[in-house]
Amino acid sequence: MNRKLHPVTLLQAAEGSPTLARLAELARDSNERLKAVELLIPAPLRPAVKAGPVDGPSWCLLVSNNAAAAKLRQVLPALQNRLRDRGWEVTSIRIKVQSSQR
Repeated sequence: MNRKLHPVTLLQAAEGSPTLARLAELARDSNERLKAVELLIPAPLRPAVKAGPVDGPSWCLLVSNNAAAAKLRQVLPALQNRLRDRGWEVTSIRIKVQSSQR
């Protein structure tokens, strides 16, 4: 099939490519992890936190500023315990502050 003449959805492209399928799977896993721990994150802080990359037993949370990162570090043990209770083997959670784009 000539893709120039027949556009495909992102889902179709992911299914047709092992690399894209793996990336889509990792993105889903990361978002599911965030949903599992969301209620442990203080409500005012939740909008500043996004699911980041999964790298084996390590997971990364992306935050919008240093203050959010500092507060989030205080609840990391609880987040890690919740993930383990839900079946994820997480040995570490990293926090990365995203630089603002102007």
